[in-house]
Amino acid sequence: MPNKVDIITALEVKTDQLSIINQFSSSLLQLDTLDELFEYVTTQVINRLGFVDCVIYLADTANLTLIQAASMGVASERKEYQAQRKVIRFDEGITGYVATTAKAIMIGDVTKDSRYIADERPAQSEICVPLIYKDHVLGVIDCEHPIKNYFTNSHLEILTTVAHLLSAKINQVNTVNSLQTTVLQLNNAQKLENSLLQIANLTYKAKNLDVFFESLHLIINSLLPADNFFIALYDKQIDVLDIVYIVEEGIKTNSHQKISKEQLKDTASYYLLVTEQSLLLTNSEFLHHVEQQHFKMVGRRAESWLGVPFRVNDRHSGVIVVQSYDKALHYSQHDNALLTYVSRQISMAIDRQLARQELEHRALHDDLTGLANRSLLIERIKHAILRLARAKKGTSHALLYLDFDRFKSINDSLGHEVGDHFLIKICQLIKGTVRNTDTFSRLGGDEFAIFMENITHRNQVTDALKRIQLALSKPINIDGHLLQASTSIGVALSDNENDKAYILLQQADAAMYEAKSTGRGQVKLFNNIMRKKLKTHADIENDLQHGIEHNEFELYFQPIFTIATCEVIGFEALVRWHHPSKGFVPPNDFIPIAEKTGQIINLDLHLLDLAAQQISTWHQQGHRFLKVTVNVSSRHFASLDFVAQIHAIYNKYQLPLGSLCLEITESGLIENLDLATQIIEGLSPLKVKLCLDDFGTGYSALGYLHQLPIHILKIDKSFIDHLHDSANPLVDAILSLAISLNLAVVAEGIETAEQLAILQTTQCNYGQGYLKSKPVTAQEAILLIDAPL
Repeated sequence: MPNKVDIITALEVKTDQLSIINQFSSSLLQLDTLDELFEYVTTQVINRLGFVDCVIYLADTANLTLIQAASMGVASERKEYQAQRKVIRFDEGITGYVATTAKAIMIGDVTKDSRYIADERPAQSEICVPLIYKDHVLGVIDCEHPIKNYFTNSHLEILTTVAHLLSAKINQVNTVNSLQTTVLQLNNAQKLENSLLQIANLTYKAKNLDVFFESLHLIINSLLPADNFFIALYDKQIDVLDIVYIVEEGIKTNSHQKISKEQLKDTASYYLLVTEQSLLLTNSEFLHHVEQQHFKMVGRRAESWLGVPFRVNDRHSGVIVVQSYDKALHYSQHDNALLTYVSRQISMAIDRQLARQELEHRALHDDLTGLANRSLLIERIKHAILRLARAKKGTSHALLYLDFDRFKSINDSLGHEVGDHFLIKICQLIKGTVRNTDTFSRLGGDEFAIFMENITHRNQVTDALKRIQLALSKPINIDGHLLQASTSIGVALSDNENDKAYILLQQADAAMYEAKSTGRGQVKLFNNIMRKKLKTHADIENDLQHGIEHNEFELYFQPIFTIATCEVIGFEALVRWHHPSKGFVPPNDFIPIAEKTGQIINLDLHLLDLAAQQISTWHQQGHRFLKVTVNVSSRHFASLDFVAQIHAIYNKYQLPLGSLCLEITESGLIENLDLATQIIEGLSPLKVKLCLDDFGTGYSALGYLHQLPIHILKIDKSFIDHLHDSANPLVDAILSLAISLNLAVVAEGIETAEQLAILQTTQCNYGQGYLKSKPVTAQEAILLIDAPL
């Protein structure tokens, strides 16, 4: 009977074990996480086996340790049981032995086993089985009991089966988790890559920094918590930090908050700029910096603070900062690396924007004074005139055209550097007198303009003129020179939306020339008399090209003769314009206009061609060799094209070498000394002589004359007029200078026999003037070629 009972009991135990295994197998399909698995094993499986103590360890094969993953104890004694040893090395204890050998072990009396390590509640018996998957130990299940020999082979068998099933499930969960982690990492990597590409693309296309910062923040916020975020730019020159973009609690606030010099030194942002190192700080670390007086606490304290500095150029640098006020959100080194990359992109975008702004500024402003240039002035005039259509009745605009008196003399006598410093100082003084809405511009040289918008009463212009005159009333010390500034001013008004900017500029310019003609420091308002003169100038400008194309210009020739014998050695060609409707137009009426409009280039080339044609005709007629000198504009000496043009004329008419010469005023060559020298040397194969006209009326040539390849000096008529009883000391000085430089000299404007007689006592080579002949036609000039005057 007892045997039968034992068999029945054994069958029941076996059945119960199979039930546990089957239920566990079924449950494994529903369990997806390790925590759920371990919870089920310890609370369901082990409890049903009647065990009172169980711990599941997972293996850390890299460190050869077992780490407690789950445990179960006697419920009545403690709610949550935790084994005393959370980590066990592979080389200690029974669990370490099982992990090392990968073999299960059952011990009836652990007190006799030296490997046993007692817990808080020492056991008497122990069963420990490894968790193995494909020969790889994943961990162990360790069960203890306070009764000796409690565990049986059946217990070992079922626990081994449970361990086998659990090992397979652990591997499956780990594999799934690994795949999910890999997929997540790939997704995050792809997201990061896409975001970085977006940022790089934004940087490349950025034209408006405000839009760039906003778009950049949206991308950053998708990668890390950036609800509290700001970008600040530091200008070293003015020592100010400008918060150009700021978001607080996810809401964008007004940007361009400037932190003054006084506040700046106390901020963490300034500390970043000084150290040029990024800072990743916890709450306590931030406080530590405050305690070390690296910076002060500004605003509320963040739980996590990350700031990265960046450098734009020698003048500009900046910081980008994110802050977290949530205890659960802390920034990492990964976030630091990301923000560092972003900071470089910001730096490039700002640098490109600053460079673009600098180019745009330089395109619209004068390099020397920093004032608006002609292009910007005209644009502002255009827009202001258009706004007159919507302005109140009686509203007008005023344009003040300024020309500084005697500036050329200062430039010539004291040098261009002093002249530049003088201009800069005058502009600073005048700038202090204009309104914020006015446009102060440099038109070129010593000509400036002030455009006054929305004038409601003429007194506003009068007051502005008084302020300018007062600002310039006192002498100015420039590089040790005490100089007095004054300006001639022309004023023109616009009160109609149909007015034109360029016409307003012409009117103010014309008024300025009227002011200049009446003396220094004068002001003239544009009027109808000037309007008629402008109309005449405009007509001449329009007719000039027509006159060139239709041969309306004729050359007259004034002989150049030897002072000693009065023999004609050449002619100066002088232009005359026979206008089809206006009749004879004096050169003084059209040459300045042609010079100002640039038409002088074509006119000069036409006259050079006429002169060459006449030389060729005389040569073919068998007349003796003569030189003809033609006045040309200094504009020709600004381009090497002039050399090729003169060569082409010589070749066209097969002129004898040296027969066509050029005459230019001294100031024209000084403007670009190196280029002028190249041009003159380029004409030397043609033996073209260069005559410097009106010598002595300026100051520049005295300093540069020895550097210029000039051949002939022409003494200005104003000096010859003063020759009466004896030679003029200035004439003697010019002649001495010419001799020392091996230059020939022509005295122009000889009108009396007395003047000629005085010159004959000097070493002056040649002369010309009404005493011997006025300018005559080519036909009349022929009669003078072979006969002494």
